[in-house]
Amino acid sequence: MYEGELVDHDTFFSRLTGLFESSTQSGSIWLTHKRLRHDGEDVQMSSADNETKEYPCLVRATNGKDVKLSTKVDPAQLDAFHNRYGALLKSSMTTLRKRDKKREKQRAEEQARRKRRLTEAIQVEGPKRGNGRRRRQRRMKAALRQEETRKRVQEREEQKARAKAV
Repeated sequence: MYEGELVDHDTFFSRLTGLFESSTQSGSIWLTHKRLRHDGEDVQMSSADNETKEYPCLVRATNGKDVKLSTKVDPAQLDAFHNRYGALLKSSMTTLRKRDKKREKQRAEEQARRKRRLTEAIQVEGPKRGNGRRRRQRRMKAALRQEETRKRVQEREEQKARAKAV
């Protein structure tokens, strides 16, 4: 159960700003939005007035440890709240790390190279005796390893397909 403190909008924004400032070097902040449906009465699964009724929104913020706060936003105040909330998020998220696209590209290229190597057949040619014998043996071993790797990859893909089907 959430044991956060329910505060007004101004207090929520000031504490959220402080929360962002305290976690600039390390740490995480979790923000959640939830439609608030329970007004102290019995909750019904379906009703005709549910479609026309407007519900307040509950906005929560926590750092996962000691700071837990939330605020209740009525539908009439939602636009003004989101404008201020969006501005705060934009100003506070300047310290996020950028993705390392160069490393991601290298990994993708390496994986493509491995797949290409698996699909290309290794030519086993050369004399069985004399000059070039060792080269032929190495190629034969490489062809066997490639075939084993293909079988393992195919088995993994079949297992993934079975897992998705279940």
